[in-house]
Amino acid sequence: MKSSAHPVSLSSATPSSSDVVSTLKSRLSGVLQGKDELIERAIACFFARGHLLLEGPPGTGKTSLAKGMAGAFGGKFSRVQMTSDLLPSDVVGILRMSPTGKDFEFREGPIFAHFLLADELNRTTPKTQSALLEAMEEGTVTVDGKSYALPNPFFVVATQNPLEFHGVYPLAESQLDRFMMLLEFTSPSEEAELRIYQRPDRAFEKTPTASDQGPLMTLDEGRSARVAIDGVHVEESVLRYLMHIVRETRNIVGIGHGVSVRGGLQYLQAAKALAFVRGREFVLPRDVRDLAVPCLAHRLFFNGMEIENLAKSQMIQEILSRIPEPK
Repeated sequence: MKSSAHPVSLSSATPSSSDVVSTLKSRLSGVLQGKDELIERAIACFFARGHLLLEGPPGTGKTSLAKGMAGAFGGKFSRVQMTSDLLPSDVVGILRMSPTGKDFEFREGPIFAHFLLADELNRTTPKTQSALLEAMEEGTVTVDGKSYALPNPFFVVATQNPLEFHGVYPLAESQLDRFMMLLEFTSPSEEAELRIYQRPDRAFEKTPTASDQGPLMTLDEGRSARVAIDGVHVEESVLRYLMHIVRETRNIVGIGHGVSVRGGLQYLQAAKALAFVRGREFVLPRDVRDLAVPCLAHRLFFNGMEIENLAKSQMIQEILSRIPEPK
């Protein structure tokens, strides 16, 4: 695999993209105190054409981040509260009798949106989880043998509660692999929490949406930026650095299987997008390093063992400590 020989100009694809990203970061950080790093990575996930999984206890800002991003990019936004009695058809849609009574017509489910928030994904059954995740993979929905294309862009932000919460259905390995990144939300720091109390009018439930602050980027501009990410330049030394990190995950003691080539390609795309979000048209080693845990930890699976995300993150950090960054 070779890096791009002729890096494109992202500014020509989206003239105001740098300003948009800067404003979006500022807008979201004003609401989600102390989570600047998470915000930056979530924005990169959107531009990289991935899907995002957010994990953490209730009340830590997961839903707020999803709503804020949807508002900034415009387009249609849907939210589905995942519950144990939710059916696949409740998400995807159903065939119903037409008003004439002579044939059936397809009624779109909430999945037909540019931005879909699947709240508490691991509280619904594996069958309903699969219906959503298969649509994420294919970009289409199939009902009664007929396919229906999902909107473009189509970006899923799913939230899940930690496994110690009651009534959860853990996502299967193949389902976790559909998400480009897993970001962990924790309670805010003491200083950040104090700032929230000082400005209760900007607390979580006041997250900006398309209706109150307006979009920062049109859907066409968003699509152009996503395509332009492909042209972000990656030096071969940086590409080898990324590859060595991915390959080393397959040598962890007790591993069932490490990160696949497909997972590595998503990691590469995410690093390109992060470089763009940081205002560059080329990837630096720190872009690769900073995304190692969000892009790789949830893709580690062990034979007959359930390993917490914290332990997986520590394994990735240990790999990073052993592989020298290119100069």
